[in-house]
Amino acid sequence: MSISPHQPLFAVRGRQRLIYGIGLAAGLVALAVYGMAAFTRNASQASCGAALELARRIAPLAHGELAAFAVAERGVAVPDLSFRDANAGERYLSQWRGRTVLLNLWATWCVPCRKEMPALNALEQRLGGTRFEVVAVNIDTRDPEKPRAWLRDSGVDKLAYYADSSARIFQDLKAIGRAIGMPTTLLIDPSGCEIGTIAGPAEWASPDGVALISAALRTPGTKGEL
Repeated sequence: MSISPHQPLFAVRGRQRLIYGIGLAAGLVALAVYGMAAFTRNASQASCGAALELARRIAPLAHGELAAFAVAERGVAVPDLSFRDANAGERYLSQWRGRTVLLNLWATWCVPCRKEMPALNALEQRLGGTRFEVVAVNIDTRDPEKPRAWLRDSGVDKLAYYADSSARIFQDLKAIGRAIGMPTTLLIDPSGCEIGTIAGPAEWASPDGVALISAALRTPGTKGEL
């Protein structure tokens, strides 16, 4: 910074202190943001350790019809997503804590989604219960009756109806890098942590799909553990 011979010395020093103060404040803000991000990452890693261990155990089963299934490589606590049930009641993903969830986003305008729904329906019929549920959330943003009618006409009757007509749930997952296209599916452990994800459709009711989900439902020490 150049100093004019006509400037009082105290004014120059005051300006220097101001510039130094601004720089220091910016540095502290950046450090706080970085620290918070690191804290969040570390907290997710710590709280999702069981999900990461499970992901490693079932990784060999991600083949054949489930070859596109990507097991988690770092701890990711899935956000507490919100959507509506069949009676327009507000639901939160945290209400499924204690159960393994296969969260699926679908829409009637998505051809691969429509092809996948019967397989999800069959998977729920076979493995659904107190420990596991396929939570398929429709994100059509126009006619709310269209997805209901499509499910009814297609014989998809084992899945509870959930919807988010704002499609905000897709944006929330996109924000953590877990929604690239449609359909989007996440396998989530009972504590709300990601076990794995898949972008695109899969034959979930195939032997490969049933084997992978069944393995995810086993607890260490049970017969047939990987």
